[in-house]
Amino acid sequence: MGGRGAASGVNMKGKKYGTEYRTLLQYQNIKFVSINGGKSATPPMETMTKKRIYVTINDEEKIKSIDFYNDSGKRVKQIDVTGRPHIIDGERVLPHTHFGYFHEETGGTKRVTKSEQELIDKVKRIWNNRH
Repeated sequence: MGGRGAASGVNMKGKKYGTEYRTLLQYQNIKFVSINGGKSATPPMETMTKKRIYVTINDEEKIKSIDFYNDSGKRVKQIDVTGRPHIIDGERVLPHTHFGYFHEETGGTKRVTKSEQELIDKVKRIWNNRH
């Protein structure tokens, strides 16, 4: 994303980098975004800002996911807040955490930790108090 339109180039769908998402709110290193021109609330795969946290907002203005990025700007973890529960230890679990750039290649799907739940609660407070 970035302030100057992010990186040069085009994504796999033919959209110029920096035009795919719009910023709805920013709080410290947490940026709340929604996708432009689409109904699916898919999070960014990469960012130009090191250690960024993106919160993807769906068309119903609900938090879809919280995504974490490393020093190289690649996605390393995603917490699904809403959506389809995943089965973990025989139970349907939501929220849950995915690890890796694509989703589950480095650790699979896990229950959220205490610190992840605290971040979810913080993000919800920020989003619900935005007005």
